[in-house]
Amino acid sequence: MVEVVGVRFKKAGKIYYFSPAGIDINPNDDVIVETARGIEYGQVVVGPKNIKEEEIVAPLKDVLRVATEEDVQKNKENKTKEVEAFDICLKKIEQHKLEMKLIDVEYTFDNNKVIFYFTADGRVDFRELVKDLASIFRTRIELRQIGVRDEAKMIGGLGPCGRGLCCSSFLGDFDPVSIKMAKEQNLSLNPTKISGICGRLMCCLKYEHQAYEESLGKMPEVGSKVMTEYGEGIVMGTNTLLETLKLKIRLNDDTEEIKSFKLEEVDILNK
Repeated sequence: MVEVVGVRFKKAGKIYYFSPAGIDINPNDDVIVETARGIEYGQVVVGPKNIKEEEIVAPLKDVLRVATEEDVQKNKENKTKEVEAFDICLKKIEQHKLEMKLIDVEYTFDNNKVIFYFTADGRVDFRELVKDLASIFRTRIELRQIGVRDEAKMIGGLGPCGRGLCCSSFLGDFDPVSIKMAKEQNLSLNPTKISGICGRLMCCLKYEHQAYEESLGKMPEVGSKVMTEYGEGIVMGTNTLLETLKLKIRLNDDTEEIKSFKLEEVDILNK
């Protein structure tokens, strides 16, 4: 077992593990850590805990220190510089007439690199743009093309439910979402009903998918025969969420009637 703390660098960003290296660290502490990108400023969201070695992405780097007042001030200055860099980059994109949409700008804590996030419909030749930006900021420049889901995560907004977007509120990673999930939940397959503001299938389709799959595994298909207290019935419809069946039953007077039953009230003769 290895002792680690979980650090997040952005709101609703992915959680990365670091070794506390003997430092007294508590949740919500701001810390300085060393990453593959250089020295970074982050917040502890998972307090010290022991995990199995196979859960760690090697090499496990150390927390350098709990953030000092100087570190906090420097981080605030970086945030101010990011706003200025955003405006400068927008003007340069316009000058070069590039078909790209600037989404966000990020300074590494040590100012060793400035990262510009953008979206575009295809490939963009931004070599001249990089040269211009490098001459202005006099540091390493990285332009990173992102997808529409990442764009929504960075910008934020309100979903169709009226709440803040899950991706920008608490989701660290994007889970795969498929149209099959919508079908199994008996949702309308109208794209406008099951798509988020990013234009992709809503992340929340994943939340109840496992429960629906387990329930569907117990439910008979439409047309199947089941045995009830009134005799044999044919499944005309199902409600996966409530686990109820709508059955057509032939009564003693040779008439047919539609009745609803709970799944546990019937015996399935064939699926």
